[in-house]
Amino acid sequence: MGQGSERKDIKAGLKVGIVLKKDQRSGKITYGIVRDILTKSATHPHGVKVRLEDGQIGRVKEIL
Repeated sequence: MGQGSERKDIKAGLKVGIVLKKDQRSGKITYGIVRDILTKSATHPHGVKVRLEDGQIGRVKEIL
């Protein structure tokens, strides 16, 4: 699985790149700091869903 698909790798305060729901077709990555982890399962094939400190929600594609 790709980087960002395992919940154990993601912690509040980490800088990550996420894909927002509206950007799923283009794959555009938005960068920010994790505030909350929203995915409950240990892994997710499309990336763990998080909320950034600015309130944006998306799936983690890269951990910086």
